[in-house]
Amino acid sequence: MWSKKKSDPTQTAEPEPKNWKTNQSPKPASAAWEGTTKMIKDVMRLAGETADRAPSRLGSSLHVKGEISGNEDLDIDGAVEGLVHIDERKLTVGATAKLTADIIAGEVIVYGSVKGNIRGKGKIEIKKEGSVNGDLTTPQIIIEDGAYFKGSIEIEKSAEKEGNKNVFSASASATPAAGAGLKSI
Repeated sequence: MWSKKKSDPTQTAEPEPKNWKTNQSPKPASAAWEGTTKMIKDVMRLAGETADRAPSRLGSSLHVKGEISGNEDLDIDGAVEGLVHIDERKLTVGATAKLTADIIAGEVIVYGSVKGNIRGKGKIEIKKEGSVNGDLTTPQIIIEDGAYFKGSIEIEKSAEKEGNKNVFSASASATPAAGAGLKSI
């Protein structure tokens, strides 16, 4: 009774699926397709965006003569002669950089040396190790103690400040006059 058991061919065969509806596509294929199209849309979106990307870099051993222009953040550690035009983006002039160039950018941060005029549409920062010999045009300027600067500064009104009536005019002093300030009553 236990030793010899006859194999039943119906038991070893794969059971057939039951209650399949032939006019419906299986869900996993649909979900996989949706994931693929979402991924393609994400890649296309990322290809067009530069806001979250790492900045491009010009290394310290590189020397460029001519014009650099683009629409992404740029870090320069080498030497540049000519024009650097990074519209509405951030330009960082590294500590080893030597620029003999005019610069137009959204934001400019100088750790190295710049000989030329700088136009920062947002702001210009000259760090304590930085050196700028040229004219600056920007709505906001930051020059750290120890930085070298020779030239003129033109503070222009930004679009935000023009709409706000409570902001100092471009020609107003940044420090309050003697006797001016808050008074308690």
